[in-house]
Amino acid sequence: MSRRSLTTLLAAAGAAAALTLSAVPAQAAPHSGGNYGAYAMEGQYPTVGGCAGTFHQVGATRYAEGMALKYFYSDTCGSFARIENSRSNCAAVLERSNSGAGRADGWVSETVDAGIDYAYTKIGGNLHGRVSRALLTCDGHVWTQTGWY
Repeated sequence: MSRRSLTTLLAAAGAAAALTLSAVPAQAAPHSGGNYGAYAMEGQYPTVGGCAGTFHQVGATRYAEGMALKYFYSDTCGSFARIENSRSNCAAVLERSNSGAGRADGWVSETVDAGIDYAYTKIGGNLHGRVSRALLTCDGHVWTQTGWY
């Protein structure tokens, strides 16, 4: 194969790969702040090996305008927030407090992807005396929240 043919083949393969990737819909990205990421398991989704299947819902499901907010906890991995039956421009938010005083020092959120009506956050490391809570926010406003656990 000539050098020119190889270059043409590589260019065509690259163009095909770019077209394939551009056909994939954009996914909502998680956002975080404060000192989120400082503790074990933070930055991982609850489906990560060793955590999947260890979570249980704590507290009652909270509702706002037909949307549901749930808080899940695992004494092995931490906690996460999940929203269901949600409209666009809403997010599941998990706030974590290291002080135990209920004042958030770290948080992570996940928005609802196009075409689905739910979202769940990455894990918050609320083990060893730390606490966390879940919030449902839409258009930058808190619609409902759980207590601190």
